[in-house]
Amino acid sequence: MRLRALFLFTLIMTLPPMPLVAQEPAAPSADEAAVWAVVQTYVNAREAEDPKAIEALFMEDADQLVSDESWRRGRDTLVRGMLESSRRNRARRSITVESVRSLAPEVALVDGRSIRKGAEGGNDRQMWTSIALKRVAGGRRIAAIRNMLPSAEPPRERGGGREPGAGGPGQPAAGVSGPRR
Repeated sequence: MRLRALFLFTLIMTLPPMPLVAQEPAAPSADEAAVWAVVQTYVNAREAEDPKAIEALFMEDADQLVSDESWRRGRDTLVRGMLESSRRNRARRSITVESVRSLAPEVALVDGRSIRKGAEGGNDRQMWTSIALKRVAGGRRIAAIRNMLPSAEPPRERGGGREPGAGGPGQPAAGVSGPRR
């Protein structure tokens, strides 16, 4: 027993020291920063209701599924629909990027929260948005946008009896995440 304890102590003492502080998150790559810039330019163009600036961001065959489940297909239809939506609803729009994933060297997918401050009836409207961007000559262009209303929050658990791997009360199971509130 003492020999085993001495062996473990010696092993632990020979391991290289590990810092016990959190490390800074890695800075975004140049490509990821370029994707974020397109999303910010999109939000700015929508806020300015600038048809030329909006048009410049989209592929000619881009499409958008909006939260009322209607499709806008083609850049011209997208621009008209976005401007009409902005005229009908003077809310301030923002997108908080949650993740940027590279699906292929020329394709990126952005997932984020879309918020319209002071939307219809003075209430904020929160949605999820996914934006697919394609690398083209001169940068990235938006190929598709999907806007989704969040689903209802699952009922909170009462008492014990959790499934294996489930989080605590009101917490998602391991590996599953939902909207942060």
